[in-house]
Amino acid sequence: MGLEMPFEVRLQLKKKKYGIAGQQAAVQICTWTKKSLKREAVCYKHKFYGIDTHRCAEVTPLALLCSQNCIFCWRPMEFMRFREPSPQEVDDPKTIIEGLLKEREKLLSGFKGNKDVDKDLLKEALKPTHWAISLAGEPTLYPLLPEMIKLLREKYGAETIFVVSNGMHPERFQEMYETRNGMPSQIYISIDAPNEKVFKKVNRSVYEDGWERLHHTLEIISKLPVRKVARLTLIKGINDKEEYLKQYADLFKKGNFDFIEVKAYMWLGYSRRRLTIKNMPSHEEVKSFALSLIPHLRHYSYEDEVKLSRIVLLKNNYSPFPTLLKEKSPSLKGIKEDKEEN
Repeated sequence: MGLEMPFEVRLQLKKKKYGIAGQQAAVQICTWTKKSLKREAVCYKHKFYGIDTHRCAEVTPLALLCSQNCIFCWRPMEFMRFREPSPQEVDDPKTIIEGLLKEREKLLSGFKGNKDVDKDLLKEALKPTHWAISLAGEPTLYPLLPEMIKLLREKYGAETIFVVSNGMHPERFQEMYETRNGMPSQIYISIDAPNEKVFKKVNRSVYEDGWERLHHTLEIISKLPVRKVARLTLIKGINDKEEYLKQYADLFKKGNFDFIEVKAYMWLGYSRRRLTIKNMPSHEEVKSFALSLIPHLRHYSYEDEVKLSRIVLLKNNYSPFPTLLKEKSPSLKGIKEDKEEN
């Protein structure tokens, strides 16, 4: 099977407002970027980490390749396949980045005629300073990811780079560390199961040794000099039992995470084919679970929350990294960070 995205799938993704670059790379303008351009609201990453919502490029080098089939994934998982591509099969980082920038500019061009859009913010948005390598698929399957990160930082003005991973490819994190300027600003690891039994039900790794791979990743990143965030997507009635609290805590300690995000599963997109709206916890339930973790993580404390996103942030009090990666953009001054829906 070649890496080239099937034509019918490409059409489906374009209908869903994805920009496709090269064989498999993709970019999308998220809801929060759209809101920030209209000065309505910014995403929780702005509040937590100082990220400029309007200058965020949400991308992936491999849109349709993933090594897990998570039941809560709202992305087009049904289109995804699995393989481990070689460096010879994939587009090079420069081709991917250039293609993504062009596609992102096309997607943003449609906002020029919107009277509600702040034209100064839109002008700034055309030059992204934050790259979220997390859109769809598993980014660590891309064998040239460290080189891509290095290029974004050195040639394309990236101030911050986040990599969001399922932790199934521990060797990639070691490669990032060994590549000069190949480390992202922040590594996210999804930890959505407290034990192997729940892991097989929720994350459904393609690997027989998926649980062991996750543990290997935690061992490697625990020693890396980079900000690390654990993201727990809480699914009501499935992975949110009180008996799981200590097991989660043990995983968080093993990864030596600087921050822990406990976030509600949201009944959106393709996940509605696998779960029901009853699986979506309220913000109060998410906060209660997050706070219940603290007695099992005595050097962590409550840091922040965003009700609209149903997310709570815990911070490692011994972490050498500051809460904010960068100062918040003066361009976004005055935009509410926690705006309730009407």
